[in-house]
Amino acid sequence: MIFYPRILTEQVLENLAPGKVILIAGARRVGKTVLISRITEKIDEETLVLNGEDFTTREQLQGQRIEQYRGMLGDNTVLIIDEAQKVDNIGQIVKLMIDNIDGLKIILTGSSALDLGDRFGAALTGRKVTLNLFPLSIQEFRQFENSLKMQDRLEERLIFGMYPEVWQTTDRTKRIGYLNELASDYLFRDILQLENIRNSSKLQDLLRLISFQTGKEVSNDELARQLAMNTKTVARYLDLLSKVFIIFRIQGFSRNLRKEITKNYRWYFYDNGIRNVFAANFNTVRLRQDIGQIWENFIISERMKFLSYSRDYGNVYFWRTYDKQEIDLIEERDGQLNGYEIKWRTKIVKPPGAWTRNYPDASFSIINPENYLEWI
Repeated sequence: MIFYPRILTEQVLENLAPGKVILIAGARRVGKTVLISRITEKIDEETLVLNGEDFTTREQLQGQRIEQYRGMLGDNTVLIIDEAQKVDNIGQIVKLMIDNIDGLKIILTGSSALDLGDRFGAALTGRKVTLNLFPLSIQEFRQFENSLKMQDRLEERLIFGMYPEVWQTTDRTKRIGYLNELASDYLFRDILQLENIRNSSKLQDLLRLISFQTGKEVSNDELARQLAMNTKTVARYLDLLSKVFIIFRIQGFSRNLRKEITKNYRWYFYDNGIRNVFAANFNTVRLRQDIGQIWENFIISERMKFLSYSRDYGNVYFWRTYDKQEIDLIEERDGQLNGYEIKWRTKIVKPPGAWTRNYPDASFSIINPENYLEWI
């Protein structure tokens, strides 16, 4: 098996401190368990690793008695609980430990933000650090691939995405089989278990629609009409799919100019391979009619990974006017606006006139296959 170095490894170690809790959240199969194994190898302390999906572990943690926890920990000063969202009352359990056991350091992982955010929000204010783990990133591949190899593998990554398991093989059939298995219901498991949704078919139908509208404005009302569903239900499903790290949204940018569109969102997949499952298309790049969409999805998802790993908290938008002038991505940071147009074909593109007139101090750049490595 090939093991890939993950950026979060060092970030976890840097933030590991007595009385602190590190939350590592990410979709299933992105490599959280492997990340934990690498971290334990680097920690020069006695470490207890538990799995929240194990019945015995859940029973051990339910007593909520300090002496019970002291006995369980023994001489271990670091506690790691994988899939922590499976443990009932985990927020209160962890708070009790941190409040009463001196020197304890805790790391929790979870495949869902459904509970990780809500359960620990108030209980651990000021004492937790939340880190998101995504499928492999270009930033991580660059640690051991040179630029030539990166370019050689670009088209593969556009089609099959960045899940670690995908890169354990070069066999096309195995890659497609793995991604279909992952997308069939595995990624939905937390939603189905925690939100009392009986089956994933409606979730799959919704993702199928989004896959064909990647990078385009879409409203909840429009999706609801196409799916014959209630608008509130669509909004709820989109929120849940975001919380289990399948999709994310970008809002329109405006400084209250009347011609700018701000009400709708653009939706993107965290991984191109998963997007292509729902689009039912694994054709090579030269046969794709949607190459612009898969390139845009790839670049924007990679940029979101880069910003997250860099702990960059600027705002991200798209920009479009009612007369169809648009820019794919806008970043707002320290009062500065930076616009990026994402193009598969290398060509000169001028910034829209309305953009330069209304935001004369903003920058504008083209991101294409020749220069993307400098950006992500």
